[in-house]
Amino acid sequence: MKKVVAKVISGKCNQGFHKIGDSFVITQRTPEGMCTSAFNAIFPLVFALQCGGKLFWEEDPSVTYASCPDDTGLVFEIKLPPERRRSRRAKRAAK
Repeated sequence: MKKVVAKVISGKCNQGFHKIGDSFVITQRTPEGMCTSAFNAIFPLVFALQCGGKLFWEEDPSVTYASCPDDTGLVFEIKLPPERRRSRRAKRAAK
């Protein structure tokens, strides 16, 4: 399973679990320290990136954004690490 990084970029966790700048590496399991509500909200997008899915609404297909159901608007940036992005570009160039 491809590695994906989810980073808190804005908002405030009303449970006090997360703060801006928190970053989680996601592979095959829920990352330690991430609350289940946040993980549940971002999981469909994480899984799409891990499986090579293309998010047509995003300018960069290797980066997307998702909001936690928190009422204070916690937002995650979800992206493939740079080495994954380079390899995807190289594959496209080779076609």
